[in-house]
This record gives sequence, structure tokens and C-alpha cells, in this order.
Amino acid sequence: MHCPFCGHVETKVTDSRLAGEGRQIRRRRECLACGERFTTFETAELLMPVVVKSNRTREPFDEAKLRAGLEKALEKRPVGREAVEEAVSRIGHALRSLGEREVSSRAIGELVIEELRQLDEVAYVRFASVYRSFQDLDAFREEIDRLRYHGRRREVSRDQLPLLPGGESRPERKK
Repeated sequence: MHCPFCGHVETKVTDSRLAGEGRQIRRRRECLACGERFTTFETAELLMPVVVKSNRTREPFDEAKLRAGLEKALEKRPVGREAVEEAVSRIGHALRSLGEREVSSRAIGELVIEELRQLDEVAYVRFASVYRSFQDLDAFREEIDRLRYHGRRREVSRDQLPLLPGGESRPERKK
């Protein structure tokens, strides 16, 4: 590690501690030439797979883009920043766990949609409407029905507002 003050190549570590919820190591260092002290942080470099988009182009995985997409779907919804960060972390972990060098954007979308289903039903439908290219109101109704009735009915988070008024009762459709 080069000293940021004098550029000398030799420094000694005077203290090491875990930081960033155990994801980093914080080291206090001292330059052996000028005696100045400074702090460095070490993190593991985890390689994320390359994203293969629907038009077959490839681009590096961008966690900021993932976070922005989640935040857009969750805009004006009662979901805290910490929950969003945890979702981003779970998606990143799932992608690394695949052990693949490339992953389709569709696979990432499926991970996102599942996280949103757990976080907030309205955000889930918002994202699904774009992701699955809903063309009309019937597509929205079908997705809401699928969310509400088909193989689901998990306990909704206490912080989560119901998607439709009336809680569990099925809304009557006008004919």
C-alpha cells in the first residue's frame, strides 16, 4: 500500500477491525517513511455475471440500475430504504450463487418480481405491468387475480397496504 502523503511503498498495519456489517476490514496504517497515519478499507471482490439483454447485447451487471428499478416500482409506497437494500443484496447473492458467467435480463427480472411480491403488492403489479408488457386492463386484472388467488395467499406484511379495498374478499365485477 503506497502512502497517500509521500508515496512511500512501505506501510505497516497498526489496527484491523471488521466494518460494514462484517463485509469489510478497516485497517489503520502508518507510513514507515513519513510517519503519517491513514485508514484503508478492504472488501472482497465478487464477480457478478454479465447481463445478456433480450436483444442479445451484453453489459456488466449494474447494482445501481437494479436499485433504481426497485425504487421506481416502490415509489410512494410504505417500504423503507433498508428493505430495498436487503432485496438488492438478496438478488445479488442469488445471481452470484448461480455460478454462471452470464445471466439473462429475464432471469434478473424474475428475481426482482419475486422480491417485489414479498415487499409490496402494488409495487409488484407496477413492475409486472412493465416487465410483462400489459396491454390492457384485463391483463392487470388477471395479474391481480393470480396474485390474490392462485397458489399464493401468504401472510401479507403488516406494513403492506392491501392492493384492493376489502382485504381478502373477491371484488364483484360488473358485467
